[in-house]
Amino acid sequence: MKKLVFSAILAATLLGASDFNYEISPVAGYLWNSTSSDEKNQANGGPMGGVENHAVYGFEMQMNNVCDFIKPEWMLLYGRDRVTGADEKTGVLTSMLNGVYELDTNTAITPFAKAGLGYEWYTNTHRQSFDGLVADAGLGMKADITKHIALKLEGLYMYKMNNNGVNGSNGEVHNVAALAGLTFSFDENAAPVVAAVAAPVVAAVVAPEPKPAPKPVVVPAPAPKPVVVAAPIDSDKDGVFDPQDKCPATPAGFKVDADGCPLKATLHLNFATDSNKVDAEGIAKVAAFSSFLKDSTAYKASIVGHTDSTASDKYNQKLSEKRAEMVKDMLVNNGVAAERLTTAGKGESQPVASNKTKAGRAENRRIEVELSH
Repeated sequence: MKKLVFSAILAATLLGASDFNYEISPVAGYLWNSTSSDEKNQANGGPMGGVENHAVYGFEMQMNNVCDFIKPEWMLLYGRDRVTGADEKTGVLTSMLNGVYELDTNTAITPFAKAGLGYEWYTNTHRQSFDGLVADAGLGMKADITKHIALKLEGLYMYKMNNNGVNGSNGEVHNVAALAGLTFSFDENAAPVVAAVAAPVVAAVVAPEPKPAPKPVVVPAPAPKPVVVAAPIDSDKDGVFDPQDKCPATPAGFKVDADGCPLKATLHLNFATDSNKVDAEGIAKVAAFSSFLKDSTAYKASIVGHTDSTASDKYNQKLSEKRAEMVKDMLVNNGVAAERLTTAGKGESQPVASNKTKAGRAENRRIEVELSH
């Protein structure tokens, strides 16, 4: 049994669709310190230092292809303001190692969430050292400006338990920071090469130029017998006469080309993330494929759905089956007999590209069709 497998590929063309290995984001903003208004801190520089609310600036560096879901980020922030009750200014340097989760929306806007641990250092303008571990969590978004540059906005909460206060006192510090900056992306991944699928080329059959007939020999007698020309024969009744038929035994039920061989057709479909909906371009392709099946009634079609690696295996299995059933229903509504069609879902088990990039995931959200007779 002959099988023809057709894979559907749609190249992503939206701005920012290409992935980059690294991002660096210079940021600036403002930090609110929970100890800035503490009366005890106001009086003596207090157990938490009493640093006032102040501006901060720094940078964030993110690696995008270490893990499929969580992206490591190193953040460095510096602020400088007056310690409550002191004449000198103090510097606060915070270094954090975060994990970042980005929500793929297939638009120019990318929301994200982050959390991590780090360390905070104070200058020696305090009576005691207030250095210590810091935990943080935050939310934000990136909005593409160009392919390589995006606006970055985020809000960050930082928590620190201080164990080095004045006179051995302890306490908690709660900081909230609002940050804005620009994200610069670089070290672009090579885009997958998408081969264009050409429509089958039907070679024109050129009949050989007839040789000139020999001149008749005039014989006085007897009169020449008339030449009987046999009628052309089409053995497989496909409309192409045997001398020009390169597939003289084509079974009934196949539409053939000019060489008398069965025509073949392709169906290319892709889907959006977490969807089994077929867009307007896909509806036109399904209609053309329906016409081919109705013209070639000997073919049967097996419709196989696939997904990318987003979500769980169980969920992706169900989604791939829904995609295959959706295409089958469209073919039946276009007049193809249901008994000629079967469906199956393979979930995320058979990717044709890397799920680490947007373009690769778009390739994997697809339909494949197998023809048999």
